[in-house]
Amino acid sequence: MAGLGAWNLARAALIILLLPRSLEQCGHISLSAPIVRLGDPITASCTISQNCSRLDSESHIVWKLEAELQPGERQQYLPNGTLLSTITLPHLNRSRALLSCCLHWGNSLQILDQAELQAGYPPATPHNLSCLMNLTTNSLTCQWEPGPNTHLSTNFTLKSFKSRGNCQSREDSIPDCVPEDGQSHCSIPRKHLQLYQNMGIWVQAKNALGTSVSPKLCLVPMDVVKLEPPTLWARGPSPEVAPPQPGCLRLRWETWKPSLHIDQKCELRHQPLLGEASWDLVGALPSRTLQYELCGLLPSTAYALQMRCTRWRLPGHWSNWSPSLELTTTQRAPTVRMDTWWRQRQLDPRTVDVQLFWQPVPLEEDSGQIQGYLVLRPSDQAGADPMLCNTTELNCTFQLPSEAREVILEAYNTAGTSHPTPVVFLESGGPPLGRLHTVARDPHSLWVGWEPPSPQPRGYVIEWGLGPPSPSGSPKTWRMEHNGSIAGTLLQENIRPFQLYEITVTPLYQDTKGPSQHIYAYSQEMAPSHGPELHLRHIGKTWAQLEWVPEAPELGRSPLTHYTIFWTNAQDRSFSTVLNASSHSFVLRGLEPSSLYHVHLMAASQVWATNSTSLTLMTLALGFPLTLEESELHILLGLFGLLVLLICLCGAAQLCCRPSRKNPLWPSVPDPAHSSLGSWVPTITTEDTFQLPSLRDSSMPPITKITVLEEEEKKPGPWESNDSSGTCGLPSLVQAYVLQGDPRVPRIQPQPQSGTSDQVLYVQVLGSPTGPRPGHYLRCDSTQPLLGGLTPSPKSYENLWFQTSPLGTPEPLVPNPEDDCIFEPLLDFPLLQGLRVSGVEGLGGF
Repeated sequence: MAGLGAWNLARAALIILLLPRSLEQCGHISLSAPIVRLGDPITASCTISQNCSRLDSESHIVWKLEAELQPGERQQYLPNGTLLSTITLPHLNRSRALLSCCLHWGNSLQILDQAELQAGYPPATPHNLSCLMNLTTNSLTCQWEPGPNTHLSTNFTLKSFKSRGNCQSREDSIPDCVPEDGQSHCSIPRKHLQLYQNMGIWVQAKNALGTSVSPKLCLVPMDVVKLEPPTLWARGPSPEVAPPQPGCLRLRWETWKPSLHIDQKCELRHQPLLGEASWDLVGALPSRTLQYELCGLLPSTAYALQMRCTRWRLPGHWSNWSPSLELTTTQRAPTVRMDTWWRQRQLDPRTVDVQLFWQPVPLEEDSGQIQGYLVLRPSDQAGADPMLCNTTELNCTFQLPSEAREVILEAYNTAGTSHPTPVVFLESGGPPLGRLHTVARDPHSLWVGWEPPSPQPRGYVIEWGLGPPSPSGSPKTWRMEHNGSIAGTLLQENIRPFQLYEITVTPLYQDTKGPSQHIYAYSQEMAPSHGPELHLRHIGKTWAQLEWVPEAPELGRSPLTHYTIFWTNAQDRSFSTVLNASSHSFVLRGLEPSSLYHVHLMAASQVWATNSTSLTLMTLALGFPLTLEESELHILLGLFGLLVLLICLCGAAQLCCRPSRKNPLWPSVPDPAHSSLGSWVPTITTEDTFQLPSLRDSSMPPITKITVLEEEEKKPGPWESNDSSGTCGLPSLVQAYVLQGDPRVPRIQPQPQSGTSDQVLYVQVLGSPTGPRPGHYLRCDSTQPLLGGLTPSPKSYENLWFQTSPLGTPEPLVPNPEDDCIFEPLLDFPLLQGLRVSGVEGLGGF
């Protein structure tokens, strides 16, 4: 803070030096107090002399606190012509600030004078005063806590005096001790001290706002002496002394030389180097012995030891802890249980290659450190080298005779060997396990379970390691479970995520073992290596069909759970949709014609997602011709329409041509050129059978009547007759060819038909089809069309040219004006020329 004040004063002096000569002696600031308590008011006045060249009747003094304008209280001219302005700051909340007196000069303010304002607090009372007699520097060092910051420059002084008694009276004064700036401790040299005489000591704090003193401290310098820590050493072996017992340490120390004449007591603490154990403290040790044996520690364990000392039976302070001494306790023979497992391979009929594995299990907390392992032959195998292996590893490979069934395993260190562990190579003869299963609990563990066999085994051996395609000789981890009633265990050692592991479980019985069973499991599945490739199948104006081929499942890969399709248009607007894992195609709809889109597919599993290749496509324009698929669709629709039309036509034809219909759309007219009335008998219904009226008498030969066509009811023409008794106008509708036989045969009278159509008789054939005589034709002169009204029926005179005479000239026939029909055999009628009618011989005399 002092530095800040000096900087402000320098700045004010620089401003004054830079003032114009006419303003050097113009103004002066006076303060009510240079330093006030923080938050108290302060008053300042600015006086401008009358000889100031810029002073006139309209001059006005302006106040500034740092860069802020402050309103002045009043401004007046004194009788001597000087201008006076005063200002009061009600609360000075800054520890340091510059107050400026200014006068308008042109368009700016000109500073006439400046004053630095300071605010703070009186010094707090120093507390926690303590002193130590340092025999190294041979001085009394006292330290204190100065209290909160006062924002003002505060001076501390350590004061003391010599006294005989309880420091109530002063005998000799001791020079004051002034600490360095910012320090809160000070040392009184040995020359001003009486080591065994009382001293009164206190601290005084002083600043511009007041003075405070700490409580007095009365002490004897030697009562506050602080010794230096001793130096620790390890005690070496000696032929006269037996080596230390396991778990014991022997050490010695040397005290600080200036304190050799002082009786001391010391403390020792120790802590294991490994682990996070706290310090253990050992009680006061006599300083005269300078050596000690520490027991009760863990064998073969490294420890850190430290020691400190103080005056014994007299007041004093503990020294600092000495630097650490690191020692290791003596060892003891290992106390462990050995779990063993083995693999055998027959080399030849007499030799077996054995790979033995073991795991030491400590039986006690301080079971002793193991330095190596021995594999020995049993003592009953005389003549052979008992040593098979001496190793620090947890496995060993050796060869044995085929008949050997046992070896000995021991752990050793410098203190001895453990109890021997016999390893008996069991034969496989026990029952197997039940169902073996496994579950991945997390990326670094696997749960393997089984169904315990019966009888219950005494334990299990579980082996696990990387499965195929790892090499067959890759190392495996194994563990022995001694509880035969368990049905599973959690494997947590050497398990890495996304790896295939082969797990083997073997039950162990009292004198045999069961067959080993294997299972494969993944600790955690990985995401697919890559996503399916996206293809464009079809595209239209507002749609696009995409397809992809799902990737085949991979070992160790997490199966896909869903797909996500993203597409972005040219305006960077993104769209997406989620599809299930069984999908392999999708149609993008709602696209804009003639627009560019970027599409990519993301395949996701339970682990993470994998992106496929991107695809860029452009939709078709509005005027673009039909695509292949649209053309195929139109063709299919056209074919379907034609098929429906064909079915409808066939149905209509079948409906119209059914024989059971009484009113067909058109009559069934046979081809006379390929027909024979003698052999052709149309289908006759009961309703269609009727009997012609007699022409001359009852002995008239049978008549065959043919009706060719029916039409709608119309008015009678000149060639038609409405007489129901005539030979041409029939009393009922006839819809088919009717062959009448002997008139003596009973006939079924037809039922009267109702309708609007009249039958038109075209020709009558007189005679029996089976008779020996030829028939005669009775033809009607009707204008009724023969087939569908295409041509009218020929007149009687129009058919004469069809007849042939011996001379080849037509023979005219004169019709009877009273009859509508001509009775004559028309064997050469043009439509009946190909008709062979039998039984017309009886018509010769007609």
